Amino acid sequence: MDIQPLLSHLDQELKPGLFKDYGPNGLQVEGKKEIHKVVTGVTANLSLIQKAIEKKADLILVHHGIFWKHRASTIQGVQYQRIKSLMSFDINLVAYHLPLDAHPHMGNNAQLAKLLGLKIEKSFDLDGQPGLGMVGRLSKPKASDEFASFLEKTLGHTPLYTKGNLETIQTIGWCTGGAESYLETFQALGVDAYLTGEYSLAAIEYAKESGIAFFAAGHHATERYGIQALGEHLKKKFDLDVEYIDIPNPA
Repeated sequence: MDIQPLLSHLDQELKPGLFKDYGPNGLQVEGKKEIHKVVTGVTANLSLIQKAIEKKADLILVHHGIFWKHRASTIQGVQYQRIKSLMSFDINLVAYHLPLDAHPHMGNNAQLAKLLGLKIEKSFDLDGQPGLGMVGRLSKPKASDEFASFLEKTLGHTPLYTKGNLETIQTIGWCTGGAESYLETFQALGVDAYLTGEYSLAAIEYAKESGIAFFAAGHHATERYGIQALGEHLKKKFDLDVEYIDIPNPA
């Protein structure tokens, strides 16, 4: 199929114009116009690009593109190798960051809830970003240690966590990826626990002193699922050959 209807559909579905993101959402590197094979992944690193070349992909669709906050905007070194590899094989790179986190059905937050059996009670804005935070509950209360073990088994990543003051937890707030800075926002909502991907020294200290249980279950580990749901959606809608490739990352 032609790439333009595909890009238009992604924009209509994910609504990137509603978000203020640090990098461009949508087409980041232009390639061939005719799309048959799509490779999806979490992050557009060189390993994923090389796998996509092996798979003869026409388009790579990711959550994290090649533009990052606080990284140089020059095309040299690592960035040069990524772009050179894409352009040498005429491969399109398409990325959706915050819009994919927040999508109510295919988003990282919604898909993580589905995987963990969390009942979503509401979503809300974070720093003006629509629907980026979610609050819900476990089907039954769990001790913090029990929930941490469940996360490790389900996500394949050992979480770093603080137990909190409660014997068991049931109400949970969550935002996937690098959202540890929102811990105080969620704690003010009165939830028993907050779940995200990454941690910081400040977040750990705040969690210990405030008494909220805090779980950092991995940036990559919590954000595998939105891009897979989006790929399955495109596969069904456009009858495309779509393949997810996981490139593990310990962070």
